[in-house]
Amino acid sequence: MALYSEKVMDHFRNPRNVGSIENADGVGEVGNAKCGDIMKIYLKIDEDVVSDVKFETFGCGSAIASSSMATELIKGKPVGEALALTNKAVAEALDGLPAHKLHCSVLAEEAIRAAVKDYYDKNGVAYDAEQFSSPCAACHA
Repeated sequence: MALYSEKVMDHFRNPRNVGSIENADGVGEVGNAKCGDIMKIYLKIDEDVVSDVKFETFGCGSAIASSSMATELIKGKPVGEALALTNKAVAEALDGLPAHKLHCSVLAEEAIRAAVKDYYDKNGVAYDAEQFSSPCAACHA
């Protein structure tokens, strides 16, 4: 059995939505050099919908694939749906990740949450701080 699914390899070799968005409405950066994965997500929001999303990821193939898939899953969706995206949904959309790489899908979820929080903060949108407190133990230790 292969270590990575065909979808993981496809999103690693042909990542979607790579780059940055100038004057992004929300930007989220998570991870650290200690674990080797740093993920930055840029959001463009129009009428409460993610009209564009880009990412810059420094890390392993699983981190790049997770970033790519996560951006595909939230593009064109309402901000609330983007915020509800889970690491489990990202991993499932990739047809699974090896157990020791699941933290990559967690980073994707956290980067999106951080970008949405940044958008909310910039626009004075009230929110429950609890919904933004789920640090990746592997990367924030």
